[in-house]
Amino acid sequence: MRVDAFDFELPEDRIALRPAEPRDAAKLLVVRPNAEPEFADHRFSDLPSLLRPGDVLVFNKTRVLPVQLEGWRQSAAGQTAHIGITLHKRLSELEWRAFARPARKLALGDRIAFSPELRALVLEKHEGGEVELGFDTGGRPFEDCLAEHGEMPLPPYIASRRRADEQDVEDYQTIFASEAGAVAAPTAGLHFTDRLMNALDETGIERVFLTLHVGAGTFLPVKVDNIADHRMHAEWGEITSETAERLNRARTEGRRIVAVGTTSLRLLESAADEDGRLRPFKDETAIFITPGYRFKAADLLVTNFHLPRSTLFMLVAAFSGLDRMKCAYAHAIASGYRFYSYGDACLLAPCPHAGSAKIDT
Repeated sequence: MRVDAFDFELPEDRIALRPAEPRDAAKLLVVRPNAEPEFADHRFSDLPSLLRPGDVLVFNKTRVLPVQLEGWRQSAAGQTAHIGITLHKRLSELEWRAFARPARKLALGDRIAFSPELRALVLEKHEGGEVELGFDTGGRPFEDCLAEHGEMPLPPYIASRRRADEQDVEDYQTIFASEAGAVAAPTAGLHFTDRLMNALDETGIERVFLTLHVGAGTFLPVKVDNIADHRMHAEWGEITSETAERLNRARTEGRRIVAVGTTSLRLLESAADEDGRLRPFKDETAIFITPGYRFKAADLLVTNFHLPRSTLFMLVAAFSGLDRMKCAYAHAIASGYRFYSYGDACLLAPCPHAGSAKIDT
């Protein structure tokens, strides 16, 4: 398929620069194939009434690191230049892949100083402004240095309009984030509050957690004309044996699996065999889900509204149908929904050919 099949017009004022307050006050569009109405407007706090007792929500518990750094290049010739760095993939305790701005001013062997105790050596250079850095923290824990000198890595469509601030330290993190390693938030999870989690418990809706460390590749544009030519960046994830067993038992008992976010869904599909049975998983995944994919591991999907021509819009089009999702997005735009990471959400049922899950409303 051609990438332009996934294009749509989005007014700039629909891009959310801050989340709803409280988080669960965000709008929730329910998309229900073969139902009347096909699109139903709700609040995210209505989620317990839209699910069934026994449903299992699958959350991504990754924690976002403040991986945006500003420093000064120190070259072998003694030249200096301001350099912006966004770390996006951890290679070892002190080695990272990163995007540099401007990368053309860096050479192998250059050093970048972010503070007197936090410095990095340019180990390799790659295409597209990507570099590999080896850090020297002066003996301090690396994450302590990041917390002191780094900023939260807001998506480009927000960062181009305002800088990250102290409010983002809390806003751009789910309430259940515990495994440090992501450089972008699993944004569907941002809508959950303690109050909502308690309401889900009272309704008899279960929860499990997995980890997928979201990379900056989630924001990279698709630059090819045909989606078959696009290469996904790999991301590290883990599903424990206990989580796999709980989800397999739920499916055997006829209960529904509800993926919270495209990150959870991608990892579930990476760990599922052809019969939909999950196995423990601890590896990288570069799964690229496009229309025609047969989903095996999830019955419903909670997700935010995604960028036109993006791999994430391709995924939701695969899950619920391209024409249906274009109509759903048109409804959301006309109805004042807010888009992208800090925006509103939708609850999606699959295309009829992909499964028979139904949303109770």
